[in-house]
Amino acid sequence: MNRLSDIPGIGPKTLDNLRKVGINTIDDLIHFYPRKYSIIMRSDMSNINNGDKVTIDGIVEAVPTIINIPKRKLKMIIFRISNNRNIYNICAFNLVYLCKELRSGSKVTIIGRYNKIKNTIEANEVRMGLLPNEPIIESKYHSITGISGNSINKFIVNVLDSDYELIDFIPSDICNKYNFIEKRYALRELHNPSSIISYKRALQRSKYEELFMYLFKINYFKYKINNDDKAISRKFKKSDVFKFIDNLSFKLTSDQLKCVEDIMLDLKSNKRMNRLIQGDVGSGKTIVAMISAYINYLSGYQTALMVPTEILANQHFEEASKLFKRYKINICLLTSSINKKDKISLYKKISNGEIDLIIGTQSLIQEKLIYNNLGLIITDEQHRFGVNQRNDLKNKGIHPDVLSMSATPIPRTYALSLYGDMDVSSIKTKPVGRKEVITNAIKDSDIKSLLSSMKKEMDKGHQIYVIAPMISEDDEESINNVIKLEEKFKIAFKSLYKIESVHGKLKPIEKNKIMSRFENGETNILISTTVIEVGVNVPNASMIVIFNANLFGLSTLHQLRGRVGRGNIQSYCVLVAHELNDRLKMLEKCNDGFEISEYDFLHRGEGDLFGVKQSGDAVLRLANIRKDYSLLLRVKEDVDKFISNNWNNDDFIKLSNYCNNIDLLD
Repeated sequence: MNRLSDIPGIGPKTLDNLRKVGINTIDDLIHFYPRKYSIIMRSDMSNINNGDKVTIDGIVEAVPTIINIPKRKLKMIIFRISNNRNIYNICAFNLVYLCKELRSGSKVTIIGRYNKIKNTIEANEVRMGLLPNEPIIESKYHSITGISGNSINKFIVNVLDSDYELIDFIPSDICNKYNFIEKRYALRELHNPSSIISYKRALQRSKYEELFMYLFKINYFKYKINNDDKAISRKFKKSDVFKFIDNLSFKLTSDQLKCVEDIMLDLKSNKRMNRLIQGDVGSGKTIVAMISAYINYLSGYQTALMVPTEILANQHFEEASKLFKRYKINICLLTSSINKKDKISLYKKISNGEIDLIIGTQSLIQEKLIYNNLGLIITDEQHRFGVNQRNDLKNKGIHPDVLSMSATPIPRTYALSLYGDMDVSSIKTKPVGRKEVITNAIKDSDIKSLLSSMKKEMDKGHQIYVIAPMISEDDEESINNVIKLEEKFKIAFKSLYKIESVHGKLKPIEKNKIMSRFENGETNILISTTVIEVGVNVPNASMIVIFNANLFGLSTLHQLRGRVGRGNIQSYCVLVAHELNDRLKMLEKCNDGFEISEYDFLHRGEGDLFGVKQSGDAVLRLANIRKDYSLLLRVKEDVDKFISNNWNNDDFIKLSNYCNNIDLLD
């Protein structure tokens, strides 16, 4: 058994449905863990209140009676069961097919809601047979079109019962150290727990393996980078770089200068750079990236700057054009909206080496585009690109250096696991002259005072963002939220101000037009979902109003707040919620993204043991960096010791061979 199609019951149609949810191999299937578990055990009927959900078993007293309910087009069955000398009435809808089995003396289990007044249980499930003395733990999987949860479980059991070879990534001496259960048994317990204790042992073992493999990859890649003899050799004078910096119209902050120093050391060294610059919105990451591009230009190599949105690409292009006006750097903008003729011309110039700095969106990774000597890749908000997109760009250079930027400050606890293979530079000091954004959290009942504040800002000639809660980018409810807010504000402000909105159903061209009008000051209020979180720089925007603020994470709220306060005017962020809480009050007091991310890390809810959800991350399906942080630290210590002491060991060779098939940016 080597392929999914080898598993009994998996035909072409089922195979296609599995692939649609990312299950392409047997390994993918056996690691498709249940999204949650149901625990079924007898209810203590002496402590049950009216309307409570109950689970009881007993003996059927008589053959069920069938009752037609024409108005509801339903059929109901009624029967009685005896349980510990107690008699209970049972009614169930649309379970007529069970009548053949529900004979007098039949043993049954009933799951439903108890009406204490009528001594009746309205059953939503009737199972044949009595309950065992131990609780039953049942797996519930994420739904897959055309495949039931029972079928998924059956496929997995077939694999685990076969001779399919499982690779255990935990070295044998570590397995012995912690007395871990065998991997196949652990997988059985995760999919079909025999008891809560066995499930916990399986979960702990599997979490350890996930974290071990992830941290091993990070350390192994870091070793490869440090010992990479194919890095680009650069020759440039530091004095030329500082001359460029001295000619800027503003002074760099101490953190920005430290970042530039870090990057120069990386580019001078004989190892490939893999550095992340992180800092709040408006902290000045972009100028550091541009200086890096200039250093790369002095060394005779091309730079590609890839950003997630066309608007952001345009902004970077305009900034770069102004910045390098006095220099001989040739810059181009490459996005999907450029016509075919111009695109072919740019492709030719890039491949001939006539262009030094290429700025764009995913157009930078088109197959037809060939670079002349790509030496540096810069990605802005790099977490927004998929691994394949980043790899496609990286593979277009010989052995290019990589510089990533993120305006989402990472708590040091997360940084250990998320960016362990990258060198991290942080910008915490803000440019001189920037005013702190004043944040207020208000109840939605205070809408009148909010409208008054908005009017004052617009009367000063300033602009305003309004954010609606987003369920998903194309979700109808999200779009309705945006449209309803637009209607309400148009009623409130009549025709005094121009109000527009953007949402997921708009075509990209139309969305860009609306965003451009706001950017140019033609629109007073822009209503949107979090689409404006990245890529909009409007210094004239002095206020952002976020509705249902309690539905957003703190880091997202902080990112949204960063859309204002980008000029020298006093700016405001208003958080609107039905009920105010400590999280929102924390934002009123704090403007430091790093402090906010740490707070968010420490104060989010823990979740239930039997409410395990897949994160959608192919690396960590079970482990949670925050909840399992103490385990993460223990695993890191074990990984460090293992790598230091086991270079020729069979376990190390097995793990390193596996890692060599995975890209550096995975």
